[in-house]
This record gives sequence, C-alpha cells and structure tokens, in this order.
Amino acid sequence: MKNKIFNYDFLVVGAGLIGSLTALALHQKKLKVLLIDKKINASKDQRTLAVNANSKDFLTQLGIWNYIKTKPQLIKKIIIKDYKNSDPLIFNNEKEPMGNVILNYELLNLVRERLKKLKVLETGLDINLEKLIPNKTLSFYDKNYSFKKIIISIGKNITSEIEQQNIIFDNGDYSYVGFFKHKKNHDNVAYEIFNKNGPLAVLPSPYVNNKRSTFIYSSNEKTTYSKIKSMINKNFSHSHGKTFFDKKIYKFPVTPHLTKYNKNYLYVGDSLKSIHPVAGQGWNLGVKDIQLLTSLIDQYPIESDTLNLVYYSRRMVETSVYFCFTTLINYLYENQSALNENVIKLGYKSLKNFSLFRNLFIKQAMGRLNLVG
Repeated sequence: MKNKIFNYDFLVVGAGLIGSLTALALHQKKLKVLLIDKKINASKDQRTLAVNANSKDFLTQLGIWNYIKTKPQLIKKIIIKDYKNSDPLIFNNEKEPMGNVILNYELLNLVRERLKKLKVLETGLDINLEKLIPNKTLSFYDKNYSFKKIIISIGKNITSEIEQQNIIFDNGDYSYVGFFKHKKNHDNVAYEIFNKNGPLAVLPSPYVNNKRSTFIYSSNEKTTYSKIKSMINKNFSHSHGKTFFDKKIYKFPVTPHLTKYNKNYLYVGDSLKSIHPVAGQGWNLGVKDIQLLTSLIDQYPIESDTLNLVYYSRRMVETSVYFCFTTLINYLYENQSALNENVIKLGYKSLKNFSLFRNLFIKQAMGRLNLVG
C-alpha cells in the first residue's frame, strides 16, 4: 500500500475563498482535485464581500448562492464624489442590481463544508512550495500522490522564492475596514469618496432594516479611528443620519503586485495579482481567474505547458489594466499637482458627459466587461 500512487488532475494549495472555490469548480467538472492547507478553523471574519453580478452568476452555477444564510444586500446604485467636485457621478443599471454585499465568513465556511463532504479538502499539511513540481511523486500522510497540475492560491503569503518572481508596487498605503450603524436607510447605495489623503468607500452591509454599512479607507498618511469616524460623519451625516461605530477596526497593508509566469504553477486570486482596493474588484477578479481556467481545461490537455501559458497571458491582459488604472488613480490623488488635478478633472468630466464611458464603467463594475474574449 505504501508504494501505491494516488493520481490527481489538480493540487490546489491554499483553502482560502478563491482556492476553495477553484477546487469546487474543478470538482464539478468531474476532475480529480485535492485541496490542501496547513490548518483551517471555521472563519469568524466579520468583514463583508462585494460580489458583482458576474461573480453572483458564478456562485449560482456552483450551487452556492442560494444557501447563503444572511440575506445579501443589493447594490442598486453607485455614487462617486471627488473632494473638489460638488457634483457627484451617479451610476445605476435598470436591468439588474450592480452587485451584492455578503458576509465573507458565511461564504467561506459554506464552500469549505461542501468540500469536506466531497472529501476534497485535506488540512494539517505544511508543504514547502519549492518542492511542489507537477507529475512528480509527493508524499503526504505516508501516502504517495501525483498531480498533473498545481494551482497556488495562498494570497500574499508567498515564499521567498516565489516572491522574487513578483512585480511589487509598495507606496506605504494601508486599508482600514470597519462597520457602523446609522439612523437612516442606506437605500442600497454604494459610495466612493475621493479625498485628498485617499479614497473612502462605504457599502451597504447585511443587517436588519438596511441600517448598517461597512467602510474601506485607504491612505499612506498616518491616521486614527477618530479621524476616520470624523471623515465618515462629514461625508455621510446627511444621507445616513446619526452614526454608531463598531469598536473593532481592521488594518491591512496595501501592496499591489503581479506575479510573473512560472510553467510549474497556475496562480489564482491574490497569488496571481493584488490591486489597490480603490476599484473594489480584487476578489471579483479572482472569480474571473477561475472562470477562465475552467473554460481552458476544455480546450487544452491539463498537463500541457500551453494551458499555463494561455491562461497566464489572457489573465494578465485584464489584470494589468486594473493594476495600472488603480495604481494611477491612487497616485494622482496622493501626489497633488496642477497636472494631476487636470487629469482627474478630465476623467471626471468624461464619465459625467459621455455615455460610452459611463456604460463601460457600469459594465466593469458588474464584471460584464471582458477585455479578452
């Protein structure tokens, strides 16, 4: 029995949300897949997840969406404000909501439980990524395994060797995430406020009576919770009424990166790329990674290098556009000059006055804009 080799199509390393969804999507295609991680517990992460229309379709196709316990909050409208422009940009779509906001931990726990029942998930494995090579025998739990393809989905927790393959853009930004209740109904509106020191996003959060929201503030300036509260009250006291903030606030470094091509691995989610949260599309881009990968499997042999190359080149087109755009937007606001202000004004006027740009914005916000066919 010791010499027996268990053959799999895919090994997925990392049981976070994108890694878990990747394993589930591959399993639904009748492929033999193993998902591994060091140690996982039931997630209690209270943060929310903005799910655009495309990602909702994906979760529905996986048979997951209708099992989310807490009712998702619709995003029916997006309002963008610039601290130097009193006239806001307003975007909505009459045919369907632009997105939904759900609780991160509910989705993650739901997917992991599904994988456990399918006997796809194995934990307690501390594996050196440098030793993971496709089609070579690996030993876990005194058993021998072989995998045609290896998928890396461990977020930004990458080893030194893999980190050397990354293009990293670090300008010292941090994101601050928290929640607040408010007297008035949020009316299913999502906001993006471009302040001088960084963007502030406020999204409707799943809660009774539509009177709870989540905020994401990003800046390279040192700040305090009291300053963030003051900023939110200044911008939202009229629309949301009196506010009551949660005690807990989350702080994360913002380090956008792109991972270079490696023929030994397929990267998904934050292991492939990480962009500035100003666009609110990071997780949704991870879903597009999975969608492309599962479609390419029908076109190319799993063990072929061509699959890796086509997947990487096609994902890098859209990913690079988002990477450059979000980095540029953040740079323009953090580095004030006459030239930068004129560029911002031009972009603002284009979105306000030209239906072509407005429609493109709505499509990308909903995940319906495909930069690569």
